[in-house]
Amino acid sequence: MIPFDFVYYRPDTLKEAAELYSQLSGAGKRPVYYGGGSELLSMARTGNLRFGAVIDLKGIPQCTALDEAGDNVIFGASLTLAEIIASKKFPLLEKTAGRIADHTMQNKITLGGNLMSAIIYREAILPLLLTDAGVISFGVNGLKSNSIHTVFNEKLQLPQGELLVQTAVSKKMALAPYFHEKKTKNEKIDYPLLTAAAIIADGALRIAFSGLAPYPFRDIGAEKILADLNYPFPKRAELFAEAFSGVIQNNSIASAEYRRFILKNTVAGILEAVKKADIPCLC
Repeated sequence: MIPFDFVYYRPDTLKEAAELYSQLSGAGKRPVYYGGGSELLSMARTGNLRFGAVIDLKGIPQCTALDEAGDNVIFGASLTLAEIIASKKFPLLEKTAGRIADHTMQNKITLGGNLMSAIIYREAILPLLLTDAGVISFGVNGLKSNSIHTVFNEKLQLPQGELLVQTAVSKKMALAPYFHEKKTKNEKIDYPLLTAAAIIADGALRIAFSGLAPYPFRDIGAEKILADLNYPFPKRAELFAEAFSGVIQNNSIASAEYRRFILKNTVAGILEAVKKADIPCLC
């Protein structure tokens, strides 16, 4: 049970949602946007979050869109992970979503909820970082479209009151050869010690991580190490792992040293998998 009262709204349009947020915020109601609600409700029950109003976005068509527009595939922020998995539009995103929580929770967790989560892992961002996805949001100035690399810095940086509407991924990128590895401490369904997602795009290996640092990331500069033909795969993996020594987290789940070990072996394995699959790649 949530130990406080709040008012529930379900707007039909983006404009109505943004106006509601502005009005409620001005009235001191501390409004929150609501998608699947799994994290929001659990945080409210444990006393880690308080709000006076909830704005449910699932009644807004753009937020539940699963469509194609020109060369892009569009994923509405209020789509559940289960709906994305069933869509067969973006295999790497489907694979990543399929390893987040269990099937019951995948029917509740939304794409936007995972991307905007207070939990540090936010694994659904990895395929979007790799494919240079577009991020569509709506605020007081209407719709905005940005590259994910513009609005992502450890997390999605949207202005207060601006709501995430959709992400857009090129069809070509969505169908690129991909690799996915998730390492957990105990169970298949658990927070990751390390999740690595990778694609081959424009003849190069791109790779992004969750669990390694206290935030998900892709380091475009470090990816050049993977293409250095002067070194065999194990050495490249070792140099790549060393590049992240300053960001690898050390906590009660696993030491930084152990995570570095997993990182090195995972990257070496992905390089070997690319070679075995005979995919054209400068790596």
